[in-house]
Amino acid sequence: MTTHTEEIRIIESAAETSSHEPTLAEDLLLLLFQPDSGTIAGESTLFYVLGGAVLTDLALGGHVTTTTTRSGMVTVQVVDGRPPSDDILRSAWERIGGAPHGVQSILAMIGPALRQPLLARLVARDHIREEHRRIMGLFSSTAHVAGSTGRREALLAGVRAALVDGADAAPRIAALAALIWGSGSLPRFHRDIPWTTTVIGRAQTFSRSSFGAEAVARTTNAIIAGTVAVAVTAAARHH
Repeated sequence: MTTHTEEIRIIESAAETSSHEPTLAEDLLLLLFQPDSGTIAGESTLFYVLGGAVLTDLALGGHVTTTTTRSGMVTVQVVDGRPPSDDILRSAWERIGGAPHGVQSILAMIGPALRQPLLARLVARDHIREEHRRIMGLFSSTAHVAGSTGRREALLAGVRAALVDGADAAPRIAALAALIWGSGSLPRFHRDIPWTTTVIGRAQTFSRSSFGAEAVARTTNAIIAGTVAVAVTAAARHH
């Protein structure tokens, strides 16, 4: 359970980073947030895909590399001397450490602790708002509602253009599309992204495609593919 002191630290840290460019994991969590219900889609696989988003950011920034073993296993290793400046990314980079690890073990290592600080950042940036309510005049509760920035709508429009219209996607949008597919939550977006064979095919293609500059494309692609495979397997176990 998170203590009051820890909650204050998370909020302060979120406020300090509110003026910086959002991480991929923040944008992914924002997309998975469902304004109509105030819930997060894909909770059962959330830490896998959030961890995958953090690893993808690390790869796009050149902070990690991948190696394929003789058995075909993809391992991830940090690049010495290249820590990221973002607190959440740096914490993950430090936890991975110097030894190579498989994608699945890294997701289990860094993923479970990501939801709360990422949500705190989204609230600090006003992408999501917290409303404190009382139930029957006795019990207090906190509900999450859409913020005023319009960032979720803009991100969703980009993912829709890529999956529905077949538009060329920037690396960030392509990664978001692949990770949403991996989370098993794409059907939750049916109002904006119809659940069709074409959309499914494009989402699967993004999960196998290269992202970013050529120097990090193989690294990022391996991480995305590994994350999607782990998340899809986990989602199957929960259904």
